[in-house]
Amino acid sequence: MAQGRIVAGVLAPHPPHLVYAENPPQNEPRSEGGWEELRWGYERLRRSLAGKAADVLVVHSPHWRTTCGHHVLDLARFQGLSVDPVFPNLFRFHYDVAVDVPLAEAIAEEGDRAGLVMGRMRNPDFRVDYGTLTSCHMVRPGWDLPVVAISTNRAFYYFSDDVGQREMVALGEATRRAVERTGRRAVLLASNSLSHRHFTEEPPVPEDMSHEHVFHHGQYLWDMRMLDHMRSGRTRQLIDEMPDFIEQTVSECKEGCLTWLMAALGFPDYPAEVHAYGTVIGTGNAVVEWDPEGARAAHDG
Repeated sequence: MAQGRIVAGVLAPHPPHLVYAENPPQNEPRSEGGWEELRWGYERLRRSLAGKAADVLVVHSPHWRTTCGHHVLDLARFQGLSVDPVFPNLFRFHYDVAVDVPLAEAIAEEGDRAGLVMGRMRNPDFRVDYGTLTSCHMVRPGWDLPVVAISTNRAFYYFSDDVGQREMVALGEATRRAVERTGRRAVLLASNSLSHRHFTEEPPVPEDMSHEHVFHHGQYLWDMRMLDHMRSGRTRQLIDEMPDFIEQTVSECKEGCLTWLMAALGFPDYPAEVHAYGTVIGTGNAVVEWDPEGARAAHDG
């Protein structure tokens, strides 16, 4: 078997508003559009990924929260109805998710070897969270690739930022080893927003974009600083500043998804492509792509 590789890493934010605005047949509510900056950014991302011959999506979601360890979906298929607990008026999504079970088990095995506590979700009635579903749908709306979903274990909350960062670095490295060992060509998705202070009320028409703006200028400046690190290949500085970013913007990075992705990619020092930045209920969201194969080709050329 040929050695697998990560063909792309993506910061893939998951506001359910984006699926709502797309009006896919799987989602019950109907919209009039909205949040075009981010939705068109996902379109640009999809065009960029089209030539990479990926065969699996691996997603780390902040909304599958596990108290004891990191869990993976570990059945061949999960089907059901996922409802956003905060926005049930926007997201009632009928899903049918195929899982790459050998890769899921390999990630769990590599995590076990690294000393992490790993769990395998084998309950066929388990409801897949909306973060996983939104990111996967926006990246691959045809649902023609299998998925591996990984939970967030809340180490940042129960222990400290330092412990959380160490856990996520170890999990990212375990994920990379599993991808390589199983011969997969994987796209990794960090399903999180950047700044995460948000409004507590929505307008009468949720997709009325006259109400949409960043929560405050300070968190916008922090978002721009972190995006500049990504665009300049300063991912280790990004990780070093992560605790301050989390504290100042209540960032969803506290769930560990972005740290997991950076570790899986080996803390890339090449520029990322920012396909879009936009706000959803005041939160800062960016669609960002790291292209390790393109970076290698540019270096070798």
